[in-house]
Amino acid sequence: MNITADLAVIRPELFVAVAAMVMLMFGAFRNENSARFVSWLGVGVFVVAGVLVFAGPSETAMAFGNQFIVDDFASFAKILLISGAALSLILAVPYNLREGIDQFEYPILIVFAVLGMMMMVSANDLISLYLGIELQSLALYVVAAIRRDTLRSSEAGLKYFVLGALSSGILLYGMSLVYGFAGTTNFETLANVFAADGNASIGVIVGIVFIAAGLAFKVSAVPFHMWTPDVYEGAPTPVTAFFAVAPKIAAMALFVRVMLEPFGDLVLEWQQVIWFISLASMVLGSFAAIAQTNIKRLMAYSSIGHMGFVLVGLAAGNEQGVVGILIYLTIYLFMTIGTFGCILAMKRAGRMVEDIDSLAGLSKTNPMMAVALAVFMFSMAGIPPLGGFFAKFFVFKAAIDAELYVLAVAGLLTSVVGAFYYLRIVKLMYFDEAAEPFDKRLGREITVLVTVTALITAFFFVGLGPVLTGAEAAAAVLFAA
Repeated sequence: MNITADLAVIRPELFVAVAAMVMLMFGAFRNENSARFVSWLGVGVFVVAGVLVFAGPSETAMAFGNQFIVDDFASFAKILLISGAALSLILAVPYNLREGIDQFEYPILIVFAVLGMMMMVSANDLISLYLGIELQSLALYVVAAIRRDTLRSSEAGLKYFVLGALSSGILLYGMSLVYGFAGTTNFETLANVFAADGNASIGVIVGIVFIAAGLAFKVSAVPFHMWTPDVYEGAPTPVTAFFAVAPKIAAMALFVRVMLEPFGDLVLEWQQVIWFISLASMVLGSFAAIAQTNIKRLMAYSSIGHMGFVLVGLAAGNEQGVVGILIYLTIYLFMTIGTFGCILAMKRAGRMVEDIDSLAGLSKTNPMMAVALAVFMFSMAGIPPLGGFFAKFFVFKAAIDAELYVLAVAGLLTSVVGAFYYLRIVKLMYFDEAAEPFDKRLGREITVLVTVTALITAFFFVGLGPVLTGAEAAAAVLFAA
């Protein structure tokens, strides 16, 4: 083992780990005066980490006995999750200061969580996969309950911890079954074993089902979604924004790699499981959101539905499906962060408002915010030519090519149902009598972020070519063998 070569492969992760410890020491010595500076330092760390990912190896590289892999797929996913973490951290800076929870530990925990996510998407072994998941999860448990003086936040953290521990147990049990029956935990070796055998024993298949269940919890897919609405509502809004993007992107990228690399030759065995949780997530996410009155709970069920749509691409089990997943995650990142930026701007007399009916008449009281939120809602509904349309188009096309006609039709029908509650928000903003106006001062960070994400969502078709090219190169890596 060449330690110098291994360290060169993990430069982005190494930088993030060292930077997190430096931030921790700086915050500990400066204490309460350092929160804002450490937050912006965290954003800078993510920018540098993104540059290091871009400047990584041009060819697929392994490290630490083939337990860690860097390829185009990992790099694409890392850029997305780093971008999501950076944008959510920017959202948190003014909010934490205003709400009196601007502790320096918050950005440090976010950085450590991102380090775990980067390890997850580069995992090439069941052991390194688990280490990455736990590093991410331990930080997220604390972040969910960061507002210690609020009962809802503490409850959110506790629920996430209890159910997260359960999912980790399920995942470990599945991993132990696969190891027991296949004799290895390395992805490449597992793929060779199953390619040679042509089929797998019942023990391996049960193990794969448990692994899929554990990973389904991380992406809040049905029936492992129960933590999502309560955690989204109870956690501080910037934390909810972070939970909605970065961990979901990392977990979905890991889900794709685990299903298609070590278990790629067993696609007929696990395809039915993914088919079911995809269909269930789309149906529940679409119908359960209709009755919601709290906009954060609405976004929770919306994210469950979106993960169902993304899983359509995985159920397809082909290269085109992975391309659709990566494009979906790209646009999902921007429209979700933008929506949470608008939610953070819902303030009256300096207090947060989360009731959906409070958006009534927003076009008359806050016209620019209404335009931005309408763009995000139309995009989530899949209205062309906004970004959300292309996201759904590519995953449904992959499902049709894989002859998963029932799943594709179900996806289209649930998209129509989902459009009801997205368009209801637009109707409230433009056609209902104006409610009491929100505070005019949104803050520079929120204004810039919402504007940029709205423009990206509206004009995604302009940059679709480069994103599609990058997604195709990333997907090709998983099917190279």
